Amino acid sequence: MTQPCIICVAITGSLPTKADNPAVPITVAEQVESTQEAFEAGATIAHCHVRDDEGKPTSDPERFAALKEGIETHCPGMIVQLSTGGRSGAGKTRGGMLPLKPDMASLSVGSNNFPTRVYENPPDLVEWLASEMKTYGVKPEIEAFDLSHIYQAKAMAERGELVGTPYVQFVMGVKNSMPAVKRVFDYYVETVKVLFGEDAPWCAAGIGRHQIELNEWAAAAGGHLRTGLEDNIRLDRHTLAPSNAALVQRAAEVAQKHGRSIATPAEARALLGLRAA
Repeated sequence: MTQPCIICVAITGSLPTKADNPAVPITVAEQVESTQEAFEAGATIAHCHVRDDEGKPTSDPERFAALKEGIETHCPGMIVQLSTGGRSGAGKTRGGMLPLKPDMASLSVGSNNFPTRVYENPPDLVEWLASEMKTYGVKPEIEAFDLSHIYQAKAMAERGELVGTPYVQFVMGVKNSMPAVKRVFDYYVETVKVLFGEDAPWCAAGIGRHQIELNEWAAAAGGHLRTGLEDNIRLDRHTLAPSNAALVQRAAEVAQKHGRSIATPAEARALLGLRAA
């Protein structure tokens, strides 16, 4: 039986600005509105960052709380996934929002190079973030920028640092990191199945022009899809995406082309082992 396809929308991230694309939502109110539109288009996970009054990334728990409340109010049942990424803070400030008990949170389990910096995820910080997620009942999404990160997730699960089957997301197309190459993608899919089981859910995210490629590959291979303005601000080389919803609609069309139905919030929660809304 073919699994329904979960669509995650990464609504704003840390880098895109309105100068890049006017549709990028910056304030909490803008993000809630954009997320509601994406939810109505078929997204069932909202991957969330927040910005300060100047539009710069922050890990401010109060802003995360306001965003979480807004999404839960206007998008009933949608899975709220808060980012603990390194562009928004340093050290334990990256996990300051975890006591809010979101459904999920991103967890990068190893370091790698980004275009102009090292994305540092030292073992002690990774272990602390994982322990906080375990304490507050938050399911990690393992953001794999490298093959070693998938194996690290397996080791952490075996040590009891992660509860249940890890949900791994391949992030492909970041300069200096994992390339968006089909044979590499195929090997990552095989690795997840070997380590976590044939039916283990996984996701793939393509950066920039690779977003639609990864949507196609993941839908065809039985995985789940990530889209949104955080990763890609365009529909094509010449056209800015008018909204997160437009990118979600495109991802839904890709999934349906490959015979995949779009997961409802209840189906997505069941597939990921999350509590009911």
